[in-house]
Amino acid sequence: MISHIARVCLLALVSVAAVPAASSARTPYDGAWSVLIVTQRGSCDRAYRYGIQIVDGNLMYQGGVVNLTGRVNTSGAVRVSVSAGDARANGSGRLTRSSGRGSWSGRSGGDACSGYWEAERR
Repeated sequence: MISHIARVCLLALVSVAAVPAASSARTPYDGAWSVLIVTQRGSCDRAYRYGIQIVDGNLMYQGGVVNLTGRVNTSGAVRVSVSAGDARANGSGRLTRSSGRGSWSGRSGGDACSGYWEAERR
């Protein structure tokens, strides 16, 4: 379960929904992003890549039975929380207009995992 959260978390920063037109973007970060999540500690799967959508600064993922809440502020600071069943993960970092990087950590039952994420605009 935590490996799925890790994939989503920061991937968690990402499902690919329709991309808003540039004229409808309300923040410089709105649009489609590809997020790579890498596990550095723990028994979670090594790495996954996912798509997310940022709409009006809110992170959106529509890829499964996962609750994702997250936000990027006007300076590019990102915070995200992901949960599925008893598994939970949190991530933070920073985006520029075209890329981003940060860290994540989570727990599922007795297992703890952590690592980093990288994002690029699509």
